[in-house]
Amino acid sequence: QVQLAESGGGLVQAGGSLRLSCAASGSIFSIVTMGWFRQGPGLQRDLVAGFTSDGSTNYADDVKGRFTISRDSASNTLYLQMNSLKPEDTAVYYCTVRARTSGSYAYANYWGQGTQVTVSS
Repeated sequence: QVQLAESGGGLVQAGGSLRLSCAASGSIFSIVTMGWFRQGPGLQRDLVAGFTSDGSTNYADDVKGRFTISRDSASNTLYLQMNSLKPEDTAVYYCTVRARTSGSYAYANYWGQGTQVTVSS
């Protein structure tokens, strides 16, 4: 299986920045997509940013120009650089990958444990 360890969340004031990290481990054969979702209090989990294996990216409209998704292939780590944070960015952020493990023919979705981001006004 694939394990995703998230870190980097915290408390920041509006206008501040955070960088989230998601380190993937396990018997990973290939990763086809990677991304970040977030879930605010009492809300559904929505896509924030996605990163495919060929380098293309997608962002939610309300984070474009403020958030940047990136990866370090050598360490199998996914990042989300969040700048100009707003109180409405407050949420639990979840890393997700779609990957195939060694010895398996099937792809599956994997999720991190979530990391809390709180932005104060």
